[in-house]
Amino acid sequence: MIKKIIFASVFACLGYFSSASAQQTLKLDSLPKVHHNIFINTDTVAVPVVSENPLTMGGNFIYKLRLDSITKTVPLPYNEYVQQYIDIYTKRKDMFGKMIGLSSYYFPIFDKALKDYNIPQEIKYLTIVESQMNPHAISRVGATGIWQFMFGTGKAYGLKMDNFVDERKDPIQASYAAAAYFRDAFEELGDWLLAIAAYNCGKGNVNRAIDKAGSRDFWVIRQFLPKETRNYVPAFIAAVYVMNYSNKHQITAQASNMFLKTDTVQTTRFVSLSTLAKVLNIEEAAMMALNPSYKKKIVNGTDDEPKRIVMPKLKDADYAGIYDVLNNQEVDVSMKVVAASTDDVRDLRKKKTKSVAASAVVYHKVTAGQNLTAVADKYGVEVQDIRVWNGLKSKTLVPGQKLKIYAKNHKPLKAPSSFLSYKVKTGDTLSEIAEKFDGATVQSIRRDNRLSKAGLQVGMILKISKG
Repeated sequence: MIKKIIFASVFACLGYFSSASAQQTLKLDSLPKVHHNIFINTDTVAVPVVSENPLTMGGNFIYKLRLDSITKTVPLPYNEYVQQYIDIYTKRKDMFGKMIGLSSYYFPIFDKALKDYNIPQEIKYLTIVESQMNPHAISRVGATGIWQFMFGTGKAYGLKMDNFVDERKDPIQASYAAAAYFRDAFEELGDWLLAIAAYNCGKGNVNRAIDKAGSRDFWVIRQFLPKETRNYVPAFIAAVYVMNYSNKHQITAQASNMFLKTDTVQTTRFVSLSTLAKVLNIEEAAMMALNPSYKKKIVNGTDDEPKRIVMPKLKDADYAGIYDVLNNQEVDVSMKVVAASTDDVRDLRKKKTKSVAASAVVYHKVTAGQNLTAVADKYGVEVQDIRVWNGLKSKTLVPGQKLKIYAKNHKPLKAPSSFLSYKVKTGDTLSEIAEKFDGATVQSIRRDNRLSKAGLQVGMILKISKG
């Protein structure tokens, strides 16, 4: 009987504490600020102290609860790295207010593409980290569009880039390309956080980090990833948090200037978006915002490749005028489509290096009164390039000075076909002899005459290559 009373008391206590914990957990969001601030841990750099009782994390525990509540397929763990970006993003109230406004237009587009490829809907929040949902965003290395595709990757995933269109800027086309990339990345890596990391730095970098760390956990391999990628995943998690809990941080949605109700037509003709905007009685900028991928403000549809036009859905539209623009009006523009070359800054640097290496090397001897501009004009190069090639700190040239020129329009130097002869006189030195002949150097005289030493003998006949 006494044992029963003891067990009943214990279970009653456990029930009380369990109930109290549940009530405290449920009411954390509604705690008064004065109480909530008591538990805030402002140290977002040091690793939080691990305890059996998670409530010792104080106010920051609420972030974990909130992230857990919105987690679906992609893991949204809470840690000090995520907290750092939550702190940063919650201060950018204006920016996230705009993001919420733009999401009304863009998120349905992203959701459809991701759903068609069976990709988690949470991936759409990456566009905030990548471009702040700006279709015209271009990174320092050339990544372009809302999903920030590099030229090569975009081309590999079916995006067209030519003199009329850059589909990396097309929200619909680019979203499908991004979805396809995530399908492939997840199939290879088997983890969504790793797939997200790969989207930033490439699958190769992620696989190398996995090999170095001996783990497939992003937080373990993080130290072996490029610096930008280490922060990319925490920034993504923080963006998901802020977009879902903006109201908890006094972030107010800002109205977007995008038309939320639209119609889409396919055209097999060349159509001027400027003319179409006039018929629709809307600003040209508003029309281009709906069709950001067309470089010339012209939709270049053909029978083989019809092109999409997105138009605002208007009640009092001039349908006859719209029909005329779409079907009858001619556009005065060359219809020739030219494939775009890469805008990847890294590839362009490599091409420039190869181009210089393949250019002919010309040695120019400065004449009296000649300056760098005159020399540059002669060979069709830039003054700054001549200074770099020759390590010149000054623009002043000295007659007789020899300059190395990488000239594209000049043939590379060939081995001389004939020589001049010179008879060594008393007191001659190799340097003095070299100065007598254009293009001759001490090294070339020694090479051509197979001289092992600099010493000369009077009466010796030297071969001097023609300059």
